[in-house]
Amino acid sequence: MDAVIIAAGYGSRLASLSPSKPLTPICGIPLIEIGIRQAVAAGITRVVVVTGHLAGQVEAFLGRLENSLPIKIETVRVADWSKPNGHSVMAGAALCSGNYLLMMADHMFESSILAALLAVGSHTRDVTLAIDRQTGSPLIDPDDATWVKTDARGFIAAIGKSIPAWDAVDCGAFLATPGLAEAIHAAIANGKAGSLSDGMQWLADRGRAATHEIGGAWWMDVDDPRAHALAEELAPLYLTAAFAAN
Repeated sequence: MDAVIIAAGYGSRLASLSPSKPLTPICGIPLIEIGIRQAVAAGITRVVVVTGHLAGQVEAFLGRLENSLPIKIETVRVADWSKPNGHSVMAGAALCSGNYLLMMADHMFESSILAALLAVGSHTRDVTLAIDRQTGSPLIDPDDATWVKTDARGFIAAIGKSIPAWDAVDCGAFLATPGLAEAIHAAIANGKAGSLSDGMQWLADRGRAATHEIGGAWWMDVDDPRAHALAEELAPLYLTAAFAAN
């Protein structure tokens, strides 16, 4: 299966450490490489990386990385990387012929999370989001998290950074069908800016956005210097697929 990794944004909160968020090193390994290696360990055979800010540098690195991995890495640039991240999702999905694993370049995941997502596809949903019920974890930044409210089935009822009530947090990994990009298009046509959450809410309103609970598996969003320091301490303990190869 393919994976799409969103790596187009500026990453202003990490700019003091690195000019490129995807190339920000964790114990010497760029974030984008960590994500790709974990995806390979989960069974992904092709990765599409959506680039934008400092695209040339990111693409040059990925070209070198491809030579050392048993995987095809392709890139696609978004014309305006300041637009909401749903535009990046649509650009990446356009290069995939079917379902795909969707990941954020600044998130890290145990391969077990990604492998489990690959196994939960169903005709009952257009997207499945990995969620963490441990909403009070010290690894989560409450000011930046995307929150999720689930219904009695475990499907998404509401999703966003400012929803009034929630019972889970979005981990930043999705099993997506072509329906996700279609939903983002539909949300834009209905006046939304085009964020990934806009598309997710469009599907949730139609009962087509499912969730997968990660249990005790490890993940992190590396979005600022505090998170980066924690990642340097913890990532080598959990992300064996990435760190064993370096």
